[in-house]
Amino acid sequence: MSHILHMDASARPGLAGTDHHGSHSRYLSHQFVSRWQSRRPEDAVVYRDLGQCPPSFINHDWVASAFTPTERREPWMKEALAESDELVDELIAADIVVIGTPLYNFGVPAPLKTWVDQVVRIGRTVDIDETNPSETYIAKLADRERHVVVLAARGGMNMATGEEMAHMNHLEPHLASAFEFIGITRMHTVAIEGQEAGGEVLAMSIADATRKVERLVDELQVALDATPRNAVPTRADALDTA
Repeated sequence: MSHILHMDASARPGLAGTDHHGSHSRYLSHQFVSRWQSRRPEDAVVYRDLGQCPPSFINHDWVASAFTPTERREPWMKEALAESDELVDELIAADIVVIGTPLYNFGVPAPLKTWVDQVVRIGRTVDIDETNPSETYIAKLADRERHVVVLAARGGMNMATGEEMAHMNHLEPHLASAFEFIGITRMHTVAIEGQEAGGEVLAMSIADATRKVERLVDELQVALDATPRNAVPTRADALDTA
């Protein structure tokens, strides 16, 4: 049985095509998870609506607690990290992390950035090797293969890697850096573009993204079935764009 961590970061609570002013990124993420569960109903899914129930911002108490060795933490420090521990536990358990997210002002929505801040944790998802200045950080989630699926919605056009407006898109590069830092190197992206243009442009993008999501589900299910759950990814593993 595989574990899926499904998160939505859009400020819009509804689904595009179903609800008025619904979210296109939520539409994609729910398409992905629905197709996955229809074929593998035994797999476990944990859902987090970051857009409607955002994680807490990290603060002074969080930082002081996170950088205090576990054995020296006082009760208030454990309480300060309780939410972070829960989020990290969900991430560690996941085989597939599905993120439905819009591109807001060139980057990640604030709730998703806050989630990243909560799960990039010294001692939990990354360690420091002070004896090795050339490779100071040790990614703790490189212990087995995990995949991240980013299902994005962009108002503009031609913002994928290699396209003319890619320099305006810091969403996927930001997430790729964060996940690579903690050891998750398999990232797949599908995006709907053209919301500002609307009309046929948007309709074609939705149809294309829906087909890509369906194909990605099929490919990942085959890959998971062929990979032992404790398999460790190699440096040759690359980021994929569906």
